[in-house]
Amino acid sequence: MSEPRFAPGSRVRAAPVDPPHHTRVPRYVRGRVGEVVECQGAYPLPDDRARQRPDSRVEPVYTVRFAARDLWGDGAHDVTVDLWESYLTEES
Repeated sequence: MSEPRFAPGSRVRAAPVDPPHHTRVPRYVRGRVGEVVECQGAYPLPDDRARQRPDSRVEPVYTVRFAARDLWGDGAHDVTVDLWESYLTEES
């Protein structure tokens, strides 16, 4: 595993994916911008494990905070989701 790419406070975009296999990216955050709260450590990528790949990637997992209003158009609260590094891209 490499060092985590994102630090707390980094703005990231969740991948806008809809793969034909298992993914842990909730549909409601796909393509949305959030902020990294913390890195939770490194864990096997569930997408690979669900497909029984013997060489499952191990990646950093981040808690990412999204504003509810950005996800659903209203709400004064935040939503946090744990996402693997390959699900995220840096947002400028």
